[in-house]
Amino acid sequence: MLSIDSITHGVVLDHIAAGRGMSIFHLLKLDEVDSTVAIIKNVKSGRLGRKDMIKIEDRFDLDLDALGYIDANITVNIIEDGQIKKKHNLSLPSRLTNVIICKNPRCITSAEQGLEHEFVLFDKENKIYRCLYCEQENG
Repeated sequence: MLSIDSITHGVVLDHIAAGRGMSIFHLLKLDEVDSTVAIIKNVKSGRLGRKDMIKIEDRFDLDLDALGYIDANITVNIIEDGQIKKKHNLSLPSRLTNVIICKNPRCITSAEQGLEHEFVLFDKENKIYRCLYCEQENG
């Protein structure tokens, strides 16, 4: 049986949809951190059937909106002294900044370098966001 040690201080991303762990690893640029990172794939889960998990030794600043956009079911556990000290249940954010990029070549974000890409949730059920500047949909 595979055994993954618990962490003393850090972050555990739990309830990641099976198969999405690597995309979250890359989104968070975890390959660039000096901390120990464990990606656990296809863990049996009573709630999801199968899930992925990511354990990061040490505190790490996370973009909770970006995580919520990718998978609103992720649970973010902050670990201190080997115990869960804080738990964040994510949701689909109402606004995203620099998480997705406007595809409209005429949008001001294409012409003005340094301008943040701002998107507002337009349709929660279908997870559709619109650019704040030109109203281009992300889908």
